[in-house]
Amino acid sequence: MFDVGPSELLLIVVVAVVVIGPKDLPRALYKVGQVIGKAKGMARHFRTGIDAMIREAELEELQKEWAKENERIMAATAIPDLDGVMKPLADDSAGGEALPAPETEPSPDAGDDNGNEMADARQPAATEPVVSAEVAPDQPDLPLDAPADAPKGSSAA
Repeated sequence: MFDVGPSELLLIVVVAVVVIGPKDLPRALYKVGQVIGKAKGMARHFRTGIDAMIREAELEELQKEWAKENERIMAATAIPDLDGVMKPLADDSAGGEALPAPETEPSPDAGDDNGNEMADARQPAATEPVVSAEVAPDQPDLPLDAPADAPKGSSAA
């Protein structure tokens, strides 16, 4: 784009030192850097906007192609119109048999042949509480009748 050789760059630096002066040269170079950075940012923003518009145009084109292909496939595999009438899956006149009634299981209250009551072995009885012999390891072994003002871990007995 810009073809600046080493001799031309040296000439630009000498002119800048003479015109701007050595005192204000760093500030001027900082401002030039800011302007160049803003110009690059604007160019990048413009480029991303153009790229987004190109992508949107490509997507619209692909959607049109997919819609045409979908219409072609739907036309090739046309489903007959049922006119809102539902037809049964199995025809009753074709000799279809009805399913037998399900067998019922004996109730848990019913007794066996010896007159003993049968309990459902899959579920524990609701009246029997489940008691664990193990004490949780994070719970201290404290008497239940300890006074409220006693420190934890001591017994007042």
